[in-house]
Amino acid sequence: MSAPTSRQETAVTGLGLVSPAGLGVPGNWERVLSGAPTAATDPELAGLPVDISCRAAAYRADEHFAPGQAWKLDRVSQLALVAAREAVADAGLDPATWDGARVGVVLGTSMGGMGTLEAEHRRTLEEGPAWISPLVWVMAPVNMIAAYLAIELGARGPNLVTATACASGPTAIGTARQLLASGACDVVIAGGADAPVTPMTMAGLAQMGALSRRVDDPAAASRPFDTARDGMVVAEAAGVVVLERLEDARARRARVRARVLGYGASADAHHPSAPHPEGEGAERALRAALADAGVGPGEVDHVNAHGSSTPLNDVTEARVLRRVLGERAAVTSTKGVTGHALGAAGAIETVYTVLALEDGLVPPTANLESLDHRIEIDVVAKEARKAPLEVAVSNSFGFGGQNGVLVLGRG
Repeated sequence: MSAPTSRQETAVTGLGLVSPAGLGVPGNWERVLSGAPTAATDPELAGLPVDISCRAAAYRADEHFAPGQAWKLDRVSQLALVAAREAVADAGLDPATWDGARVGVVLGTSMGGMGTLEAEHRRTLEEGPAWISPLVWVMAPVNMIAAYLAIELGARGPNLVTATACASGPTAIGTARQLLASGACDVVIAGGADAPVTPMTMAGLAQMGALSRRVDDPAAASRPFDTARDGMVVAEAAGVVVLERLEDARARRARVRARVLGYGASADAHHPSAPHPEGEGAERALRAALADAGVGPGEVDHVNAHGSSTPLNDVTEARVLRRVLGERAAVTSTKGVTGHALGAAGAIETVYTVLALEDGLVPPTANLESLDHRIEIDVVAKEARKAPLEVAVSNSFGFGGQNGVLVLGRG
């Protein structure tokens, strides 16, 4: 299904990023355009079957939070706050002067405060229940990533978290767009954050066979669409956008970085972890997003694919793109650089899609050495490709068969 078509356009006026590719939007974009992977051996995962990850290595809590503040926040909330601060500043908005009752927050996440939950569970078992932190239930729950943004920014409008696995980011942005169209908000801070690189999360994903086992060569492990791909590399990240009605943004002479033209969502209703073999749910979401945008398949210039580097997903997604869009669109998966940030993946990829439209540059798919022969689309590899870009699609598909697709246009 998709949102009711209103043709009321939504402007993206601010961008914020914290990811393995860098701290802040400029550094992220430079690293993604370079195609340099970020996966590395992770000392905190020592002894696990898979000990590689993509960490936001440039992020340092003490550089962004006052002494005594960061330890009260799970890492996922820290990442979300830092990305949101950048996005709001980029939009030229001042929380001290806006009408907070007209500002909403919608963030997506898959795991929430998993690091806090694991640490406090371990403490309970090892030291006893008297030693568990009294803050655990204001640190770990998924709703707190949005709550802390509201507290810091004085955003007193609708405040919620979407949890549709790896589609959580586009679900949040699509929901935010609906809040603007309904008149419930004038500004919405939207996106996604996840900090899932924890021992239990990684052990579980390894057990189910979702992770790359290329532990002897971490930089080459995340390789979307490549013949030799064998699974994903998990990442931590936050991506945030500021959304406003296009007419409101223009009225205040804001920089319109892109427009959200359409959103589509669907469920495979097929399997807990595997995609539908024919990609039926993904196709429904893509077609719904195009219809919502009033965009024909032949008008799509670029696709930031879900491209998770897993054997099943990449082939299924490529077949959907071929059926719906043909061969015209230039396709990339930025997960070759960043790894897979689960509930934050679609949010950071939305930001990369906005930047691609702005600069007319399609990032390369890192580590793509030999395209799987079953993948019959135009996948950009080796180096960034200069191209005139007017309309782009960002795909996100998650466990449970939950799908979210955004259609974006140049600002």
